[in-house]
Amino acid sequence: MSTLEIKGLMVSVATDLGFTEILRGVDLTIKSGETHAIMGPNGSGKSTLAYSIAGHPKYTVTGGSILLDGKDVLTMSVDERAKAGLFLAMQYPVEVPGVSVTNFLRTAVTAIRGEAPKVRTWVGEVKAAMAGLNMDTNFAERNVNEGFSGGEKKRHEILQLELLKPKFAILDETDSGLDVDALRIVSEGVNKVKESSDLGIMLITHYTRILRYIKPDFVHVFAGGKIVEQGGPELADKLEEKGYADYVTA
Repeated sequence: MSTLEIKGLMVSVATDLGFTEILRGVDLTIKSGETHAIMGPNGSGKSTLAYSIAGHPKYTVTGGSILLDGKDVLTMSVDERAKAGLFLAMQYPVEVPGVSVTNFLRTAVTAIRGEAPKVRTWVGEVKAAMAGLNMDTNFAERNVNEGFSGGEKKRHEILQLELLKPKFAILDETDSGLDVDALRIVSEGVNKVKESSDLGIMLITHYTRILRYIKPDFVHVFAGGKIVEQGGPELADKLEEKGYADYVTA
């Protein structure tokens, strides 16, 4: 059983006018096997939370703590956070020209596992994971995210998730830009990883449609840089019906 514990997290970002506070005291605890949906309007701080956990240099933590199994995440470099078991699926994955998907994945897996996987077993492992996401095997030879459609980028993120097997996955608007079929396939991929590894999930989204496939245990409403309400799956139904107006004007 692993635990990701966020206490009183305060984060600012540098702008032309100086530092602007984005997160204003976030408290959140996620345990192995739990799925937490983070929902809220644009600009509420959801993605800032995701990138702060991952260690993006754009964001400056000015208060609070992030602990992974009792260890201080904020003292870790980005790669140390990944090796410790944190995974971020980005809303807008970046292109890596000149690096093939298969080389990228093998390098990442080698860093996480501490040794390079044997070629024969590795090829089978990748093919099986790709088949589960309805990905053509030729995909492995393409350059990372270069010329990928939105759906291909998101499937590649979930392919990484399955192969890297982290303790906690932060999925930043994974449903963004997906059609109905791609949303189902990507969601099934996430569920498969969770069932096989007891993955803890922080699922950031505006909409409830992905929650029809990835069932949350807890729903947290984000507004003004903090969690303003939390509850079970029924809270997502309330948001679907009434939106975020009550939280934005509060």
